[in-house]
Amino acid sequence: MKGLIISGGKGTRLYPLSYTRAKQLIPVANKPVLFRVIEMIRDAGIDEIGIIIGDTGPEIRSAVGDGSQFGVRVVYIEQDAPRGLAHAVKIAHDFIGDERFVSFLGDNVIEGGIKDLIRQFADSDWNSQIVLKQVKDPSRFGVAALNDDGSINHLVEKPADPPSDLALVGIYMFDSNVFTACDSIEPSARGELEITDAIQWLVTNGYTVFPYVHPGWWIDTGKAPDMLEANAYVLNEIEPTIAPDAQIDDDSEVDARVVVQAGAQIINSVVRGPSIIGEHTVIKDSFVGPFTSIYHNVTIENSELSRCIVLEHSRVLNIPQRIEDSMIGRQATLKMDTRKPRALKMNLGDYTRLWLPPSNG
Repeated sequence: MKGLIISGGKGTRLYPLSYTRAKQLIPVANKPVLFRVIEMIRDAGIDEIGIIIGDTGPEIRSAVGDGSQFGVRVVYIEQDAPRGLAHAVKIAHDFIGDERFVSFLGDNVIEGGIKDLIRQFADSDWNSQIVLKQVKDPSRFGVAALNDDGSINHLVEKPADPPSDLALVGIYMFDSNVFTACDSIEPSARGELEITDAIQWLVTNGYTVFPYVHPGWWIDTGKAPDMLEANAYVLNEIEPTIAPDAQIDDDSEVDARVVVQAGAQIINSVVRGPSIIGEHTVIKDSFVGPFTSIYHNVTIENSELSRCIVLEHSRVLNIPQRIEDSMIGRQATLKMDTRKPRALKMNLGDYTRLWLPPSNG
């Protein structure tokens, strides 16, 4: 089998973080989501992966390279515009050939990996296998309605009146018949070739599509709250470690659920897990609460954070209120200015959101 990762979207729902970075490269628990997807496919025994890229292609090429850092071979397939997931599958035909393959959205995070699913599909005579998950807001996704025996009745893309609460997760397994399906469908009302329509074509024309309902968690990291939730789930799963060259002084308290990466320093601070402190990051006179990921080369001083994601080369200095449920981008500086007259001073980029607590008087 081969792997196909769809990684061409701009990620407008993640602005401002994705305004200057491919959304698939924003880290969860200090590892870019795209890297996690590549590793899941590799761990399922697949070592040839095609990556669909768009406007953010150069950044993805630079980060992933030829795939050797992951032990796989990566081929890049350029999509000239966002023309739908079925279009992305269609233009990968030369790479896939007649082999079976798994298609995985590059911004999805799922519990447990896909090793068992790949084995199940490889050992079957199914033409396709799709992964479904019960969700609270199915109208945001492709939705599957099942028959009483568990087989697929029909599928619909982003319905206003969903026929079920089973969303298509963004992990699909196909044989080569899917290319006929993609050639047979028409663009949707939004002008895209929908993968939901291609799967429906397979069902309508008598091909076997097996639905698997995933019992664990799954996150589509399309918005900031989703990123924070995915970060929390993944932090709960990773093995706590402290790098040999990390420095934690005697005045600090770091609990047993914390990852401290190479060269990090924790000085007179408290770090509660699950959390991760990145390479060469300095935590001084501060508190880092659970479900927080602080990336590389960050300085946190005399401040408190909880359930946050802080990206590289940022500084959080002398902030009197605890920062919670927040994402802080690259090269950002948050600093208390004690000079008078007291006033709020800031330089905010495009699409920035800022919440201020009420004044204490």
